[in-house]
Formats: sequence, C-alpha cells, structure tokens
Amino acid sequence: MTQGEVNYVSGQDYLLEFLGYRFSFGCADFEERVTAAAVRLGLVAGNDLDEDETCDLVELAADGRIADARSGLGRYLVRHWERLALNDGESLVYWLRKLVFRGAYLDHRVKEGLLEVVWDEGAGDFGYAEPQGGRALLELAPTPSWHELQFRRSS
Repeated sequence: MTQGEVNYVSGQDYLLEFLGYRFSFGCADFEERVTAAAVRLGLVAGNDLDEDETCDLVELAADGRIADARSGLGRYLVRHWERLALNDGESLVYWLRKLVFRGAYLDHRVKEGLLEVVWDEGAGDFGYAEPQGGRALLELAPTPSWHELQFRRSS
C-alpha cells in the first residue's frame, strides 16, 4: 500500500484518516456507519434517528465537535460534553471513528475475499472468518459503553 492511497471508497463526501488508513465515504454510507457506531456504544437506543439528529452525530464524528446543534440529541451532546467526551478514560469521538473505520475495513476485507461473513450460532450474530478456515471466528475487541449516559428523547 502506498502512502496516501485510499484504503476504502464508497464516495467522495467524507475523506478521513484514522490510524494510518485513508477512507473516502459517500454521505449515506458515512451516516449509516456513524449511527450504527452510536448505537453500538449505547449513546443512542436505536438507529431511528431523524435527519437533524443524524447530522449532529455525523458532524461530531467527522469534525470532533458540534458547532451548532440542530436537534435535541445535538443539544444534549453539547450540554453534557464534559461528561460524554471521556467515559472511563475512553474518548467518544475516537470510538465513533474507530467503529466507523472498523466496519469499513472489515467490509473492504470481505470485498477483497480476505474475510467472509458467517453466522455465529453461539453469539446469535454475524461475524467474520478467514475464507480458508485458518482461524475460526474473528474476535472483535470489546467496545466501551455510554449506556448510562444515553440520550433519551423527551416524550
């Protein structure tokens, strides 16, 4: 891989670097990945976010901050940033980006035939394995949790 080569491409809306990799995302792909990362971290309960909530999350993941919150979620993140930014020493922005990139990296490896998606009966979820069966299921590192600080919509 040459320096500066883009390692994953789904569009040209977002070009980001993370841990030495360059990824270029289309808007919809990036929005879906950021939302999925926020759900996985427990920051939000589900992926049924409205357009403004999604925009706020995308801005946080892409820019590391929310300049002008558009939604209740964005205002919650800005208002409680001191508590949310670091959770047990783990950075929210770092983990949003890491999960976005991890998913894109794994998808790229599947596309290249270096990994395959398999059903893990024990976990009741999909996972990744080497196509030749060299290793069983690929273990993904655990993620920190923001469940206790989760955004909850007012009724």
